[in-house]
Amino acid sequence: MNPTTILWIYIVLLVVGGLIGFLKAGSKISLITAVTAAALLSLCAARVIFQYYVADIILAGLLVVFGWRLTETKKFMPNGLMLILTLAALALRNIRF
Repeated sequence: MNPTTILWIYIVLLVVGGLIGFLKAGSKISLITAVTAAALLSLCAARVIFQYYVADIILAGLLVVFGWRLTETKKFMPNGLMLILTLAALALRNIRF
């Protein structure tokens, strides 16, 4: 899989996670954060933002956010899962097979 495909898959999962957070817990901040990050990553995937590393910086920022939330809540769902998915996306985008 190429890095752009991996990014698009992650974007879909990110938005779905934000929607689930909003629908199940009424968390507007989850939805806003997910859609904002997904919009920025979409610009990277669509090559509107041409620097390859910008998407990696956004993913690294999301790693920090999900890690921080996980340490505060001590609950794996949803932050632990998103932490793992973000780490996987970041790794898969940068590992060359």
